[in-house]
Amino acid sequence: MAAQSHYRICPLCEACCGLEVKTEGPRVIVIRGAERDVLSQGYLCPKGVSLKDLHEDPDRLRTPLIKRDGVFVPASWDEAFAEIERRLLPIHREQGPDAVALTIGNPAAHKVSLLAYTPRLVKALGSRNVMSASTLDQMPKQLSSGLMFGHWLSIPLPDIERSDYLLILGANPMVSNGSLWTVPDYRGKAKAMRARGGRIVVVDPRRSETAQAADEHLAIRPGGDVYLLLGIAHTLFDEGLVKPGRLAEHLNGLDEARAAVLPFPPEQMADSCGVDAATIRRLARELAAAPRAAVYGRIGTCTTRFGTLNSWLVDLINGLTGNLDREGGAMFAKAAAFAANTQGRPGSGKGIATGRRVSRVSGAPEVYGELPISCLAEEIETPGPGQVKALITIASNPVLSAPGGPRLSQALQGLDFMLSLDIYVNETSRHADVILPGLSPLEDLHFDVAFPQLSHRNHARFSEPVFAPAPGTPQEWQTILRLCALLEGRGTGVDVAQLDDEAIAADVKRFAGDQADAVLATLEPWRGAERLVDLQLRLGPYGDQFGRQPEGLNLAKVKAASTLAQGGVDLGALTPRIPELLRTPSGKIELAPPLILADLALVRPQPRIEGFTLIGRRDTRSGNSWMHNLPVLAKGPERCTLLVNPADADALGLAEFARVRSAVGELVARVERSADMSPGVVSLPHGWGHDLPGVALQLARERPGVNLNALLDMGARDPLSGNSVLGGVAVTLAPA
Repeated sequence: MAAQSHYRICPLCEACCGLEVKTEGPRVIVIRGAERDVLSQGYLCPKGVSLKDLHEDPDRLRTPLIKRDGVFVPASWDEAFAEIERRLLPIHREQGPDAVALTIGNPAAHKVSLLAYTPRLVKALGSRNVMSASTLDQMPKQLSSGLMFGHWLSIPLPDIERSDYLLILGANPMVSNGSLWTVPDYRGKAKAMRARGGRIVVVDPRRSETAQAADEHLAIRPGGDVYLLLGIAHTLFDEGLVKPGRLAEHLNGLDEARAAVLPFPPEQMADSCGVDAATIRRLARELAAAPRAAVYGRIGTCTTRFGTLNSWLVDLINGLTGNLDREGGAMFAKAAAFAANTQGRPGSGKGIATGRRVSRVSGAPEVYGELPISCLAEEIETPGPGQVKALITIASNPVLSAPGGPRLSQALQGLDFMLSLDIYVNETSRHADVILPGLSPLEDLHFDVAFPQLSHRNHARFSEPVFAPAPGTPQEWQTILRLCALLEGRGTGVDVAQLDDEAIAADVKRFAGDQADAVLATLEPWRGAERLVDLQLRLGPYGDQFGRQPEGLNLAKVKAASTLAQGGVDLGALTPRIPELLRTPSGKIELAPPLILADLALVRPQPRIEGFTLIGRRDTRSGNSWMHNLPVLAKGPERCTLLVNPADADALGLAEFARVRSAVGELVARVERSADMSPGVVSLPHGWGHDLPGVALQLARERPGVNLNALLDMGARDPLSGNSVLGGVAVTLAPA
């Protein structure tokens, strides 16, 4: 049988690299980087290669499962939906929508069938108890961006290919290839930047892979980012270095921001962040003096008590130094589709709202339509009106990914019903009564919804399925629409094609009015996710506008360009977008949002921690909790280890294992000595602990690792965003 080569987009991390997948019949022969891909240009990491293992994984679910007498048994799709109707609908109908919670995991962000259709499920469900991995990761950045620029995904990105100076805090793009910054081959871009005379400074408690390849590494105290950033912002005002340039006329609240940060001089911040005052002032001067510079803060700055303040300060500093929305600074992508900041009237809008409701038990505010996922266990455990009795999880594994995993696992056992949409029986879905599997990525089409809004270069790409799914296997958008119909009381025997037609017709009518029929006719012959993508491309900033811009994009054109020979549509480098991008009511950049200034008033000096401080870390071969079952990623040295500074290990007499205790839990972890760790700081990776009963991940169970989140307090959150505090946690160590 002749070999064939296919163009694909990798769905396994935010880099979204283009791939060449070579097949022979039903088998994958080799996976390489697509040399002509307009975004990744041939770059490839081990995750892309692992798509073969994922597709072939014998543990990956290929048929629905129903739990009978405590044991999962295979079922047909109709049987699974009948079970859902029998058990979920009475809870939803009799105890109210809030009795059913919904959690959404990171993999959903990589699938248009999930990301674009889950909002329909949220609406049909009608529950206030909607939660996602966003409150374990990036919600502070989304909140600060919404407050400053008017939309949750108007996030400034370092323009690394034209920058002269890059200050990175709490991020490791050498490993992640960007996070809230789609930048495949960061290593190559950073090397090119330094070769042309650029400078990269990395602030991190660990000398990470990114720090090792930088010009300077500053070992900050965990949780100290807010103090360092405040010291930099103070210096800019104090030394007359504030020069916003062309953005001056687009700023609101400059005087209020000045008054807010002046009480935080570097001389008072140094002890709390572990960086001396002279260095803090030097960083401010270097940012102000560089021809083109950017500050980039990521997960380490978000997963702290002051995550939203940190995120605001990063972009405040970018704005004060004149580096916001300029070439080589911190710029905004202009996505071809699905981006709210390219739609509607440019230059102003409604802005964002938060706190429209609060969680029943803790009173945590809603942010971006969600409650903190760390509230889930207490919402299940606590009796009373609105108690969660049923749960739907979509590509979500909070037992391993959220604080208090053991407690949450226990709480899940008390549910009356649980439904999981997942490709594995993992630490969370093992509690489900019904599991509906998704497709292998190689059986599914791919169009990125979120990541072009965060990309270092504008583009449009699409990839077709490499293999056909098994007969009778639905697309995930079809599964979502069928669940919506069930919750709406339309039963299990619905015509999914009709549901699809109704959904797209409602979308079109909102903007097309009496022209809706003509617009729908233009969207033929697409169906489902393809039709939705075509609609969004046509309406987007580069779109054909249904014939008004004949040279513009539509799905047919993007498909035609998305080949190994062409690699998608290159829409060019980032360009300045302010004021067009803004969706704030004032039509200005809000430098001093009242919500943020109120939290700033609560900043106090950071006390010294007695004992050790725990932080997390990333690994190129480890993507959250669900990629540890793939041979190409699992091979090699054990990765779930506790990194300890050698001097600390010697002082404590640590050998192979250490007992790690926090205020809420303890575990025994394998010790790995590392001179890259700051004294007094230890590190465990996230997403491990695959040794729980009922987990059907054969390879992952061989080296299960330990669950970092067992040491983390469910109640420790950034109060503005609801994001969990995942780093800077006090622990004690002892030999084990």
